[in-house]
Order: sequence, then C-alpha cells, then structure tokens
Amino acid sequence: MQAATEWLQTMFGGGDVDWKQVLLIGMSPVFLIAFMIERRVMANRGERRQFEWRDIIANLGLGASYQVFELIAHALFTAVAVTWFYEHRLFDMPINGWTILPIFIAVEFCYYWFHRTSHRVRWFWSAHVVHHSSERMNFTTAMRQSLLYSITGWWLFFMPLVLLGVPPAVVFFLYAVDLSYQYFVHTESVGKLPAWYEYIFDTPSNHRVHHGRNEEYIDKNYGGVLIIFDRWFGTYAEEQAKVDYGITRQVRSYNVLTLNFHEFIDMWRDVMQPGSLTQRIKHLWAPPDWTRVEQVEITKDEKVVA
Repeated sequence: MQAATEWLQTMFGGGDVDWKQVLLIGMSPVFLIAFMIERRVMANRGERRQFEWRDIIANLGLGASYQVFELIAHALFTAVAVTWFYEHRLFDMPINGWTILPIFIAVEFCYYWFHRTSHRVRWFWSAHVVHHSSERMNFTTAMRQSLLYSITGWWLFFMPLVLLGVPPAVVFFLYAVDLSYQYFVHTESVGKLPAWYEYIFDTPSNHRVHHGRNEEYIDKNYGGVLIIFDRWFGTYAEEQAKVDYGITRQVRSYNVLTLNFHEFIDMWRDVMQPGSLTQRIKHLWAPPDWTRVEQVEITKDEKVVA
C-alpha cells in the first residue's frame, strides 16, 4: 500500500500534463487492435452490416481531431481554469490505495450527470450529438467525439471534486480510465453478460440501448463504467427491442467538419431567429427537441397565408 501511495503521489504530484489525453493516446493502439479483432469475429459470423468504411474513416477522423483539440484546449485554457479551482479547494484529499476507488466512483458520478446533461441541455448536446450521429455500432463508434467538448465545458462537471481537494491530474486520469472502459461497450459482438454484471456495470447491451433512437431507448443508460446510477435515478432501460442507431434528426454526412458543427450552427441559428430575448436564449439551455411557442405560431401563420 505504501508503494502504491508513493507511485500515485509521484505520478500526479503536479504540473500541467493532460493525463486524460496521455492515457487515451496511449490506449489508441489497443483500441485499433480490438477493432480489428471485433471486425474479424463479426465477419466470421456473417454479420458485416455495422462496418461501413466511410463511417469508420469518419469515426477515426473525429477521434483524431478530438485528441488534437483537447490537447490544444488544455494548454490554452482548461489547465488554467482547473488550476484556479484547485487553488480554491476546501480540503487536501489524500491520494493513496485507500482513496483511489472512492474517488473513481465519484468521477463516475460526475460523469453520469455530465452525460445526462449532455442529452437534456442543447448547449452540451451540440457537442455530444457527434457521438450519437452514426447509424452503426462498432468499436470505432467510441472514437466519434467532438472537438467542441472543451468549448462547451465538459470539465466543469468534475470541478466539484477538484474543489473538494482531488488534484486535477487525478480527476482527469481517472476520467480517462472511465472513457477507456467505455470503448469496449460500443459493439454488437457481445450479447448480454451475467445478470449480476449487467445490474452493476455498463455493458455492450446496456450501452446499445443508449445509442438507440427507439422511443423507449431515448435518453437512457447514461453510465460510463457503472449502470447503478441509472437504476437509482430512473434512467435505466433494458435492451429488448432491436436497437435503431442514430439521432432523431439524422445528419447524413461523413465530413468531419459537418459532423462537428452541424448542431452547434443550428442551435445558434435558432437563437438568432426573431422573437423575445428570453425565448431566443432558451435554445441554449432547453432540451434539444424544444421549440419556441412563437416559432410554432409563425409557422402556422405562414401555412395560412400559403
């Protein structure tokens, strides 16, 4: 235990290293090897519908652009911002073999609320929509990430832990562990796992539900590593009907720029439409499917005139 404590303190003792991206970049070869194995397994089963090369290339491009921009964003402002929070911490949280698991569970709890908010608040959805815009499911779907995440403020959801005294490097590294696990739940190659595991952890079955646009699956199963918070907070759904992947307003493009910015641009276009300031600004924090009453009235008037 003493050796583990010393290692943790040495590794995360300070500095501006983005440990989240360090781990994710380091895991990239493992991710790609896992994808090749998955594709071979599914090909042997005669199931190739989830592997479309334009989609896979788009996923890889989105993953690469995300990695690069996260490093740039960390260097420009994220590191400064989280350091400010840490300088105003309330306590000094010890990092050792006894505290690392509770801290990881706390990171998962923060992730649950970040993920849930990313589906229910359009400002955050404008980045997260990228991850859901594929109509296929394979390991590379996990790489389908937005370069807008740092702009919209994913890191804000983890600042309560920093204020409680957990070093930002520890929070970011454990978040990367969480994200690394999630890579392996983006697949159709694995069916349902033992009931006890399905009850506690996020699994391929649980996560397929999350990517469904079936009415009963929308906004369900937000957990990263654990699924228990979904069970506790009423957002759990079991995989039963065949999953229809994608988003309700599907963007049919393989262009990395289009995929990154289409919802962000649409959101601001809605904000700029004529109307009261309150209603216009509400497009930023209302759910993605929210429509202004005054917009509906304008549409009805246009139909009458026509």
